[in-house]
Amino acid sequence: MYKADLGQPEFEDFYLPFGGRIRSDNRWVVLSKFMPWDAIEEKYAQKFSRTRMGAPAKPARVAIGALIIKERGNFSDDEVALQIQENPYLQYFLGYAEYCDKKPFNPTMMVHFRKRFSLEELNEINEMLNEKYREWLKAHQPETADDETQDDDDDPPNSGQLILDATCAPADITYPTDLKLLNDAREKSEQIIDILHAPLKGSMEKVRTYRQNARRDFLRVAKKKRLRKKELHKGIGKQLRYLRRNLKHIKTLVKYSNLSLLSKDLYNKLLVIHEVYRQQNIMYRKKTNKIEHRIVNLSQPHVRPIVRGKVGAQTEFGAKLTISVTNSFVFLERLSWENYNESVDFISQVESYKEKYGYYPESVHADKIFRTRVNLNFCKQNEIRFTGKPLGRPRKEEKISKQEKLAAKRQQQFDEGLRNTVEGKFGQAKRRFGLGRIMAKQAGTSETEIGICLIVLNLEKCLKDIFLSIFQYAYYSLKAVIETINSCCLNSPGFRCQFIWIK
Repeated sequence: MYKADLGQPEFEDFYLPFGGRIRSDNRWVVLSKFMPWDAIEEKYAQKFSRTRMGAPAKPARVAIGALIIKERGNFSDDEVALQIQENPYLQYFLGYAEYCDKKPFNPTMMVHFRKRFSLEELNEINEMLNEKYREWLKAHQPETADDETQDDDDDPPNSGQLILDATCAPADITYPTDLKLLNDAREKSEQIIDILHAPLKGSMEKVRTYRQNARRDFLRVAKKKRLRKKELHKGIGKQLRYLRRNLKHIKTLVKYSNLSLLSKDLYNKLLVIHEVYRQQNIMYRKKTNKIEHRIVNLSQPHVRPIVRGKVGAQTEFGAKLTISVTNSFVFLERLSWENYNESVDFISQVESYKEKYGYYPESVHADKIFRTRVNLNFCKQNEIRFTGKPLGRPRKEEKISKQEKLAAKRQQQFDEGLRNTVEGKFGQAKRRFGLGRIMAKQAGTSETEIGICLIVLNLEKCLKDIFLSIFQYAYYSLKAVIETINSCCLNSPGFRCQFIWIK
């Protein structure tokens, strides 16, 4: 049965259930108390001149708050502005004194916000967020907080766990192939030739580019379902020759025309096209697929192929980053657009842990690529547990008891289980937030987006612990009441109140 309801009121009489006030236990209100707004504002203000000329910039809280909202909701730039316009809690998070029904800023301002925060500054904000979280942990959960009241010894005992791992943050590009990259470079070079020849019409005959033949040769190879290596090699050679001819024509046209006719984007792509031709020509002649600083996209030449060896995608294209996890808090240790061996930074990352907390970690949990002889010797010298399969040939069985073997096996299983924390952080960042596909186009703005994503991960950790502490407080309070009731009713036989906690 369905009964139509035609009594919808006008917007002027629309009922607001919150009575014009926001709730103090709302997630955005809670998160706003954890952010170090004053320190961010102090650093942000130094980026602008003291002159009174020009329009005033948006406050730091609006700038970084909008970036956090974007990553936490996985919104586009346009959607962020609309969400802030419609939601009073988001406006409170951005520092608004009252609700405003206008757009807070033009969506294009999000690009400027990303440019104004460097990766180093975001790491500093993450460190300040960690300090604020530890202070809250001491005040509300003193039994689980870190014990910083160490003695004045030179070498305090090791404590805590350090979890390390690396991943790739894929960029928003199509899957690159050499043939497609050369075709894109050829089409851009033809566009540049058209622009440079435009002022010479009538005075100089236009050079031939054979663009129709080049397009036909490209499609003949690209559309084949089963492509042989010889056919692909031959197709790449043809596109290289078309591109080489176009670059020679551009060099000739520059003598009669001016490169200032090109836009900034086209001029940058012309420089990239020269480098693409050089790299592809070397790989074509040597019949190899490897070269240093390999370009895979004309619009984002900073993106590099990162070989990960995963089942879904053995090669990813984006930035490679190494993170560390301590007490479920994420820190960015290294970010690079070039591929690197993450085991080289192992010692520096452990030393960074000591600078931060004043002591070495009790144990380190990382992938087997970190288990080099240098790293294992460093852990042995500093009494750091780093369990895993030993290097080299299998040793002869030593005379140890079954209890010791069982204890060692259980310890190894426990340490391997702790490493799942960092895998869960990667999954949360890539599935729920924006780390699975970086939509920014420039290298600097992409790094900012990655840094904001890690800050959002830590804010989620803070929010989860806050709500969990509320339930813990209710649990212990109710338990104390029940114990009091039972102690008062000892004289009443057959009466007893029982409290069951289901985890």
